[in-house]
Amino acid sequence: MRIMRIIVMFDLPTASKEEKKKYALFRKFLLNDGYQMSQYSVYTRIALSRDNMESHIKRLQDHVPDVGEVTVLALTEKQYASRKILVNTKKPNPSEERVGEQLTLFF
Repeated sequence: MRIMRIIVMFDLPTASKEEKKKYALFRKFLLNDGYQMSQYSVYTRIALSRDNMESHIKRLQDHVPDVGEVTVLALTEKQYASRKILVNTKKPNPSEERVGEQLTLFF
């Protein structure tokens, strides 16, 4: 048995009330189907086998909204565990913050 990780990334429009409803329903489906939010619009879940992964992807296809884009990526748990999470921890230099600031001169 090879444990897999399913990653769902999506970009769905939310301009109209109907689009917001479709977005909310899709997100609710993901949560009810065992996905966990990793980042905004990025959800992951474990699949216990390739067959299990295929059933989850099929169920996902049945719930994809008719607008927007949904990307599914399947990785082994080892590949997923070796991912790199990069966080910008560099503090801004106060002198750099003033770049682009305009100066007004009075004569």
